[in-house]
Amino acid sequence: MRGVYLPGHSDVDIRQVPDPVPGPGQVLLAMKASTICGSDIRAIYREHLQGDPAEMYQDVVAGHEPAGEVVAVGPDPVRLKVGDRVCVYHISGCGQCDDCVRGYQISCSSPRRAAYGWQRDGGHADLILTEERDCVVLPESVTFLDGACVACGFGTAYEGLIRANVSGRDSLAVVGLGPVGLAAGLLGAKLGATPRIGVDPSPERRELALRLGAVDAAYAPDAAGAALDVLGAGAHVAIDCSGSAPGRASAIGLLRPRGRMVLVGEGNGLTVDEVSPTLIHPSITIIGSWVTSLEHMRELVERLPVWGLHPEVIVTDSFGIADADAAYQLAAEGRAGKVALVP
Repeated sequence: MRGVYLPGHSDVDIRQVPDPVPGPGQVLLAMKASTICGSDIRAIYREHLQGDPAEMYQDVVAGHEPAGEVVAVGPDPVRLKVGDRVCVYHISGCGQCDDCVRGYQISCSSPRRAAYGWQRDGGHADLILTEERDCVVLPESVTFLDGACVACGFGTAYEGLIRANVSGRDSLAVVGLGPVGLAAGLLGAKLGATPRIGVDPSPERRELALRLGAVDAAYAPDAAGAALDVLGAGAHVAIDCSGSAPGRASAIGLLRPRGRMVLVGEGNGLTVDEVSPTLIHPSITIIGSWVTSLEHMRELVERLPVWGLHPEVIVTDSFGIADADAAYQLAAEGRAGKVALVP
């Protein structure tokens, strides 16, 4: 089979590798959709980050947002069968620690923890070998591209929003209108948040967010103050999907007193010049949120048909495996929506 590897320095390597064979507790998927995540660009494609074990790429097939069809199962399968349509929770934990038992394999600290596309072979291939327990069955109306988008981006956005208890009582500011920001706006609408405003330096991404209905209004960072004309006293909730220090500062500035800020964008810092007037006196709550749980991922997949929401609407460009280099180049430019590999 073909597999996409990321040697760093913005290079893409397509190799021929043996087809995997499922063992006990495992299933083999024929890949139907595998999307590119911003963390792939930040931490692997451009350079291989070292230090944090969760971000140490081990020269495996890339891609941690896979969805596909079961084509083979290992001995004594418990739940899945050939023909099932699934997406994959992209971290395989030890299954025994408190975090794994609670469904947060993302936080598993066991040496056995391995993320698909980082420490074990991922979805940018014709086939992917997964643990049966990591698979989430897709309802018939949920497409493979929908499932791939849920596997990380939409799951991450959903977790952040529910950690902030977003509801119809809230207005929402989304800073960073890349794929996770688009997901946050679309999901925020389904949770009832209104109005929703977005902030992003890219005019293409602002236009896309408005066209998809992810936000009601969108602003460049230097015009973010105009958002207060829409928000009034400020947003009840701000979610930073930019992963940048200026973006986080914008998010804090858009909050009303006693507002909640969620950090989901990775990287860089958070600097506050004056803590008392910025955070303490307005009683701002800051919430860190890393990916999602298996429970919430299943919950989100089940809610999509009820809401009539197809996450694939944020996919602006699809490529075959043979064109993975072009796909990564486009994703790295930071102007498109979600970029997908569709074998």
